[in-house]
Amino acid sequence: MRWMPRSLPKASTRRPDWLPYLTSRATEAAHPALRQYYSLSAFSSETPIEDVPMLALDMETTGLDERRHAIVSIGMVPFDLHRIRLAERRYWIVKPPRPLVRQSVAFHHITHSEIAHAPDLGEIFDELLDVLTGRLIVVHYRNIERQFLDTAVKARLGEGFQFPVIDTMELEARLHRRTYWSRIKRRLGGKPVSIRLHNSRVRYGLPAYQSHHAVTDALATAELLQAQVARHYSPDTPLGDLWI
Repeated sequence: MRWMPRSLPKASTRRPDWLPYLTSRATEAAHPALRQYYSLSAFSSETPIEDVPMLALDMETTGLDERRHAIVSIGMVPFDLHRIRLAERRYWIVKPPRPLVRQSVAFHHITHSEIAHAPDLGEIFDELLDVLTGRLIVVHYRNIERQFLDTAVKARLGEGFQFPVIDTMELEARLHRRTYWSRIKRRLGGKPVSIRLHNSRVRYGLPAYQSHHAVTDALATAELLQAQVARHYSPDTPLGDLWI
């Protein structure tokens, strides 16, 4: 019987409290690397964002449905509000359980020859968790990284992997999709503001990068969060106002 989470924070809660879940998983997780991740990554919702080491995470996948598609590459870039540690970036190509299809190759540009001798995600999982441990994960669109990792870990270890994230797309949605005036504009036929990674960066004057490479998109996400905090929040903003 696979482990199932007993109580995850509600996504609709304005200030979700992940700490009880993280501390319980630190003792209940069966896999040692998972226990270490949860024990050293149990941040409080009251912790100021400037006090938290972060890691931007991006994945390229063979599609958008974690039940039918798989991860093919993972990029990670450590950072905080003041510095991006690009020299410490990490990148893996991993072999999906099913053959690549032409459409996904055209999207992420990872070819059959590149995955021919690539490891399975399970082979690098301890190494991957070691990089994540002690850092708050930052993504742009959490339904890729969180859902795909959870599904992949369940398939290999028989237990799930859920974790808090700061989702830069979610922050843009709060600013541009869910305000009173944005709703009025849509009712009057206005086009919704794009919250895709590239378009979000343009609003902050950030440079354009080539998309769909996991490390480049992780770097782009880290820079975007720094800009979002500088413009709309402050270094003292508690995690509970940002994570989900």
